[in-house]
Amino acid sequence: MRNAAIAATALLAALSLTACQSADDDGKKPNASAPSTSAPAAGNTEPTTDAKTPAADKTKQPNADTEPTPKGNGKTGDGTGPVTTACTGANTKVTVSKVSRPINHLLLTVTNTGSKACNAYHAPLLRFDDGQAATQIMDESKPQAVVTIAPRQSAYASILLASADGSGENGGTAKTLAVMFAPRDGSGSIGNPHVLTLPADTYIDDTAAVSYWQSSMSDALTY
Repeated sequence: MRNAAIAATALLAALSLTACQSADDDGKKPNASAPSTSAPAAGNTEPTTDAKTPAADKTKQPNADTEPTPKGNGKTGDGTGPVTTACTGANTKVTVSKVSRPINHLLLTVTNTGSKACNAYHAPLLRFDDGQAATQIMDESKPQAVVTIAPRQSAYASILLASADGSGENGGTAKTLAVMFAPRDGSGSIGNPHVLTLPADTYIDDTAAVSYWQSSMSDALTY
């Protein structure tokens, strides 16, 4: 009986030890349904699509519907296109003055009073007092290019009043001078004339002549 009791006690002890080990193993097994809290490997991290395309790069893309703004507007007098406006009595001021050299000469000065450049075509058309014929033009004074006058700038023309050697005829004293402008094609005149009072004792004869418009006073007074 004693041996049987000892054997039974040993069997119970063995069963109890097996049960404890089984419980310990069950506690060490991971829960399949629980999420893993371990961080992903550094080599497997992929950046998102937005991270690859910064917003700054997107704003640099041109808009296909936007036209570039042209430089310059092509209007006359702004330096971006040819000047087509003619100088007339409406956009200029004209003065006349005596000069010491050359002798028997007057100087015409035309100043652009407008807001755009204008072209002084050909030569001024002159009429002394109530003369029926326009004053002759010095062909040799024709410049290589049309004289363009910017706003508030001037051009010049010289007037030969009488021959220096006295060979002219039909001489007399003039008091007024009408100055008209020629159009681009040179036919007739355009606009209203400037009517100027001449310096006292201005003597003219039938050799009187006028130069083409010049860009400088010195050029005008060479004729």
